[in-house]
Amino acid sequence: MLEAPLELHCMGGFILVYFYGLGLSTGEIDYYSAVPANVNLPEMAGQGSKLHKKHKVALHKVAVTTLPKNYADRLTEMLPGQFTNLRLFVPDPYDCILSKLDRNSTKDRDDAHYLFQTQKLNVQTLTHRYDSELRGLLMGPDDRHDKTLELWIEIFETKT
Repeated sequence: MLEAPLELHCMGGFILVYFYGLGLSTGEIDYYSAVPANVNLPEMAGQGSKLHKKHKVALHKVAVTTLPKNYADRLTEMLPGQFTNLRLFVPDPYDCILSKLDRNSTKDRDDAHYLFQTQKLNVQTLTHRYDSELRGLLMGPDDRHDKTLELWIEIFETKT
């Protein structure tokens, strides 16, 4: 039993659907980190667990993603006060977009475009956050990520 509420820094489709209003559904709560970190979440609430079977929702640790350095300072609590032993936190939309940059799948680009448009984001904040908080953390050549961000911005500014 947890002494304090479990805090999850949520990611992926879960937050796009339930926090940012994307019209899909999901049976997983993707999370980047958990506090406390020493809880066996896959056993407690992962795929096939008792909690999953009862509530039809499973926790899933996001294996590969990189978030900007100070993302935790910008988290927003989702559903504050709704649960006794659980607190769900969501990165701001700029950090969500940047977390998808490294993988750069079609779905990631579509999700990023959705966030950019619906949250009325601006290119200057996105590029500043990338340059100052993310660029040096990404694996591989910097110019690959620079070019990916440039392509995404072009898509954001031209695609309606």
